[in-house]
Amino acid sequence: MPGLKSDSGARLAKQWNVQAVHNLYDKNGEFYMPLEKFPGALFDRNGYVLFNTEVEYTSCPDICIGNAPNIRVHIRGGISSLPGYKRMK
Repeated sequence: MPGLKSDSGARLAKQWNVQAVHNLYDKNGEFYMPLEKFPGALFDRNGYVLFNTEVEYTSCPDICIGNAPNIRVHIRGGISSLPGYKRMK
């Protein structure tokens, strides 16, 4: 999906019927801004992972959430390596 913009998470959520209130996209599934509302979903070009609660998200051992002021989220191995990843392509 070349050329997808920052609203791609919202577009994919609608396209794939993902019931989340906060949707974020990274084509490689490795780097995101933090999810702030739940349920929240992280998307890559092939699928997504849904987090129903903040605790589920913050307690995932493969998610590294950085510190302020430049908070970024890194997923070791990409979201496709996380339990619950749904492949859509």
